[in-house]
Amino acid sequence: MLEKAKALQAELSRLRRTIHMHPELGFEEFQTGALVAQTLSDLGIEMQTGVAKTGIIGRIGNGNGPVIGIRADMDALPILEANDVAYKSQVPGKMHACGHDSHTTMLLGAAMLLKDVPFDGEIRLIFQPSEERQDDEGKSGGMRMVEEQALEGLDAVIGLHVIGMMDRGQVMLDEGFVLANVDTIYAKVKGKGGHGAQPHLSRDPIFMMGPILTALHGIVSRWVSPTEPAVVTVGKMVGGTVNNVIPSEVELEITCRSLNDDVREQLVYEVEQALSIARNLGGDYEMRRVTGYPALYNDPKVVGWLKETAVEFLGADNVHARGPSMGGEDFAYMSRASQGAMIFLGVKDPAGPPRFLHHPEFDLDETAMPIGAALLAETALRFVNKRYQ
Repeated sequence: MLEKAKALQAELSRLRRTIHMHPELGFEEFQTGALVAQTLSDLGIEMQTGVAKTGIIGRIGNGNGPVIGIRADMDALPILEANDVAYKSQVPGKMHACGHDSHTTMLLGAAMLLKDVPFDGEIRLIFQPSEERQDDEGKSGGMRMVEEQALEGLDAVIGLHVIGMMDRGQVMLDEGFVLANVDTIYAKVKGKGGHGAQPHLSRDPIFMMGPILTALHGIVSRWVSPTEPAVVTVGKMVGGTVNNVIPSEVELEITCRSLNDDVREQLVYEVEQALSIARNLGGDYEMRRVTGYPALYNDPKVVGWLKETAVEFLGADNVHARGPSMGGEDFAYMSRASQGAMIFLGVKDPAGPPRFLHHPEFDLDETAMPIGAALLAETALRFVNKRYQ
């Protein structure tokens, strides 16, 4: 399977570069979806378009047996690309800085590898929109696909994400919770505005932020068990307009990350306790929580399948434990709807610098893509052939 995938290198590079040059944000993947649909049609693969707005579901097999899904996300990020390459984004302010162009390409590569292989069962190709953002109802592409029964009847689901810090030809995976719960808190600390020369006639919300920030940054170190991973980060704080005016309020945006659902709720509670300090200083606060993605759980059984395939393809020395990360991923909705797991594929040129996700200079070694396509295809094929159960 790996040798067959390597023979697809030129076509995979062409597809990835086409997608990369025409990045589209979440639920706007019309051109990307059209390319996916045309490619599947050319391969003679049955498909359904318009799933979760701009998603596509392809089906290979006869349906008379086990059913496994392979998922890839398709959306880009609102980032201005800084790379000087022939396939640079042609859309100012939009870029595939998280590797979703390669995820989509590798799933198309898996389709090419599997389309003529006889088996009993179904391999479902899940091209998901909008992993990076949510719609007006606060729902991402993964949430929408689960709601629209895109995973109905699946016995298992697998996914892959690229890692620009790890060399091509290496993978990482672990069982259990590997990515975090994500919550965003929007808050206002409210006081009473006034003249900067007469602070005693005001209730300064910027002053209130001193003890509030101390309390926020003490949540993880003092209120959460040291054995539980957790993060509280104040990523945005805005207040005031000029030097001699005390503002009436300060706006905050906070991200909370956790692996344990009880800790998830504790963080939100402790953030509110910290904000309430404003009331002891003559002010007040407002707080709104936006519940984000749940923690991504990698099923131990599915991890075992992916690991066995990876070891056979790459050797045990190139298959590493990942450990938990506090990033988020909406594949978590799929791995909770069906037993599932995500594997992380190194895409760094061994002779080149590390590439950070969500960075304007993110890029990848395209010779890693046949590896990803083969890993996904072979693991799915072994499952429907009942080697992995």
